[in-house]
Amino acid sequence: MVGMSCTTLLIGKSASCSGATIIARNDDSGSGRYDPKRLVAVAPTDQPRHYRSTLSHVEIDLPDDPCRYTIAPNVLPNRGVLAEAGASERNVAMSATETIAVNERVLAADPLVELRPAEGVPGEAGYRPETPGGIGEEDIITLVLPYVSSAREGVERLGELLERYGTYESNGVIISDVDEIWYVETIGGHHWIARRVPDDCYATIPNQLGIDDFDFSDAFGERRFFMCSADLREFIDRHHLGRAMRPAQGAGFGVAAVLPDHINPRVVFGTSTVKDHIYNTPRAWYMQRHLNPSEDWDSPAARYTPTSDDIPWCRAPENKVTVEDIDFLMSSHFEGTPFDPYGTLGTPESRHRYRPIGINRTGHMVAIELRHDVPAAAAAVMWIAFGSGPFTAVAPFYANVDDTPAYLRDTTPEVSTDNLYWTNRLIAVIADAHWYETRNAIEYYGEQVRAFGHRLVEETDAALADAEAGDIRAALMAANETMAGRLQDLTHKLLDNVLYTSSNLMRNSFAMSDRWV
Repeated sequence: MVGMSCTTLLIGKSASCSGATIIARNDDSGSGRYDPKRLVAVAPTDQPRHYRSTLSHVEIDLPDDPCRYTIAPNVLPNRGVLAEAGASERNVAMSATETIAVNERVLAADPLVELRPAEGVPGEAGYRPETPGGIGEEDIITLVLPYVSSAREGVERLGELLERYGTYESNGVIISDVDEIWYVETIGGHHWIARRVPDDCYATIPNQLGIDDFDFSDAFGERRFFMCSADLREFIDRHHLGRAMRPAQGAGFGVAAVLPDHINPRVVFGTSTVKDHIYNTPRAWYMQRHLNPSEDWDSPAARYTPTSDDIPWCRAPENKVTVEDIDFLMSSHFEGTPFDPYGTLGTPESRHRYRPIGINRTGHMVAIELRHDVPAAAAAVMWIAFGSGPFTAVAPFYANVDDTPAYLRDTTPEVSTDNLYWTNRLIAVIADAHWYETRNAIEYYGEQVRAFGHRLVEETDAALADAEAGDIRAALMAANETMAGRLQDLTHKLLDNVLYTSSNLMRNSFAMSDRWV
């Protein structure tokens, strides 16, 4: 079973311009597949009490006290819910999952829990019933988000599920609240680690096991910044996974010693392959290049290059990060470098050397902002873009609602300009062949969408200062409808523009008209 590819950007509350925690992730379909997306609200009555995974057939009884939450799932049910990104009325947010990879030593020690179909004929000798797989991308938000009141509780619940049921794929999962962001990485079938993003830092994660420091003393002590499976130290020791050449304090080389308090999980559990250097590390390099621009990124003496294995998991940005930074980065294609597929620098080879962040297969990007300076009922804003990032823009939608606008909710399996997903897909395909001729229109569209969105959120927040919780939810739904209406108008105008421009540039165009026209 193959998970989604994606790019993740996490912004600590002191590092964001709004003073909010922000988690952002692209959801990119697998190669050759395009999964339509939508935005829906899930009421407690709609949440199952007994859950069965479509892909792995694992069955789990769920608590009877779920809360309301809003998610951005697939339209087609063939691969399950795949909630992908969500925020609850308790102001907990999740993005799940980012496909990562662990090395062969880990997989040998703790194999993935994969579905094993039934063999033979029931009642006859040699029959073996089906063995369910573990939980995966399809399941995780549905199993965790409606039942937790904080990011820490989310990590704990997810950890318990992983240890009990296992997982059939290696994944990274983001869980946040208004104060904290936690990033969880699965280690083999049943083990996991989690690290909190420092408040003044951002973290960049491109489909690769990325945590580069783990403190066991904290994980088994105060758990301020680290959590993990209860037996993780013994697991590393038992299966000889530790790779540090430094002996633990108080022991010499050649002397049996306990594991050091700190390890580099990227080295112990992760991979470093040629594919990583094409597909993963260049994306982390480019995001950090943008957020820390004064550092040398391009000269022969640069500390980090697109193929560096030691790019930091997190660091402090030079300036506080805005929604515009996030929108640019999550749709970026190595602008200003020889690796830009739409650029003129470098060579034809270099312009297609690395996998861009914003690619053709992006289904959506959702940046979930959890704010502390507004009424709690209005704290969660989901900045959403559907389709290929370079050709669209994020728009804000409040998460604590009973229903979502039809323009985002009612995405059809077939192509239709009645919804945002398909309209943006059409714009991207038309404009791609005429990048320079359509670029101004697309950039202007983005400016209009984001400016209207910022203004709408500020005006809505101000109007809610003294409102009751029930009134707030109705006001948030009204604001979402206003945003959707403006978004639909601007998106259709952009479609008209790029269609007209590209029609005039068709290879069979001919300027002369007949005399009667």
